Amino acid sequence: MAEVFDLFGDPVPANWGERGRPGHIPTQQNRNRVSMLVALGWGNGRIAAALFITVPTLRKHYFSELHYRAVARDRLTTGLFMKLWEQVQEGNVGAIKEFRAMLDRNDLMLYGHAAQPSSGKPAKQAKQPKLGKKEAAIAAAQNPDRGSALGDLIAQRQGGGRPN
Repeated sequence: MAEVFDLFGDPVPANWGERGRPGHIPTQQNRNRVSMLVALGWGNGRIAAALFITVPTLRKHYFSELHYRAVARDRLTTGLFMKLWEQVQEGNVGAIKEFRAMLDRNDLMLYGHAAQPSSGKPAKQAKQPKLGKKEAAIAAAQNPDRGSALGDLIAQRQGGGRPN
């Protein structure tokens, strides 16, 4: 008998429609999904919900994918580097730029965040916090405008003396 698939492309278990809950059939596509979601840092409950299975079923059928949780992100990054490197070898300019950006991020990870990436762009300066109305009024009161007679008088009374 030929294997039957549901609307999502998953195989239909042999006891479908009979008594009892049909067993989950792990597919290579689902194994790849679990590996990807583990690499993205998803928890077991969230992964199980995405596959429409329970956490015990996830642990039962995908234990090997879950076992490599510590290195899953590195394996994902390695795959990305390899795909980009293939495109870099073909001369893809966009891939070259992305590969360089990934190298910079990798160097930051290796050598700490003290090193800045060598993208050639100037570093952005930190924005000064914007003053509210009250703070701006207080700052203006502390620094009177000496260009007017009233401002000069206020500056003298604050102890600023008279300009020469």
